[in-house]
Amino acid sequence: MDRVEKSQETYKQLFGDGVPAAYATDPDFQDILSRFIFGEVFYQGNLDDKQRELITLVVLTTNQTLPQLKAHVAAALNVGLSPVEIKEAVYQCAPYIGFPKTLNAINEVNDVFKAKNIDLPIESQKQVDEETRFDKGLSVQVEIFGEVIARMREAAPSNQKHIQDYLSAFCFGDFYTREGLDLKTRELLTLCIVSSLGGAEGQVKAHVQGNLNVGNDKETLITAITHCLPYMGFPRTLNALACVNEIIPEKK
Repeated sequence: MDRVEKSQETYKQLFGDGVPAAYATDPDFQDILSRFIFGEVFYQGNLDDKQRELITLVVLTTNQTLPQLKAHVAAALNVGLSPVEIKEAVYQCAPYIGFPKTLNAINEVNDVFKAKNIDLPIESQKQVDEETRFDKGLSVQVEIFGEVIARMREAAPSNQKHIQDYLSAFCFGDFYTREGLDLKTRELLTLCIVSSLGGAEGQVKAHVQGNLNVGNDKETLITAITHCLPYMGFPRTLNALACVNEIIPEKK
């Protein structure tokens, strides 16, 4: 198949038989979009359609492109993602983009779920309580990043140690410990989230190393960042790829 045929096949799989509204007003632009995203990017690299839609969900959530997010929630269901997986991907954004933007995205997800008669709330994936969230979060943090976490905690000024505690208990305890998505998937999604933010190259580099530590190889990271390209643009994509290449240099 050429990229036109590929784009038509992928679009139908994701969205059904409907025709994008933009064809009525901006057909040239819609052709460029569809053929690039669904005829080229979707076929690059080693990710399956479920992984690609999870990445799309978190990038659209990060960018707050909510009409497109709603469309891709339906697409995610169409390719076989569960309501739990969709919700967990969106929840995973909260430590990086904040609660208000995450709540905006959750509202869009809920609208789609209600339209499809998916019962809310969905089953809880919580694995920690008030007594265990810090210790379990710190354990996951160390599993991902290793000994650097102890050094970070020791180096934090006394008036900023609470930030390190929040990282362990909130970011990793409240979110990374949840069921519904495995650790490799959560860490890959986090890389896509921080890459989409722009200006967070320090965190991108840290999560490149984190991904490598949990078993996501360089080709997987390149594919994931490539999949973000149509949604976050070339500047942030190139910055993220530079971070990947700095942490995992190409073999000569």
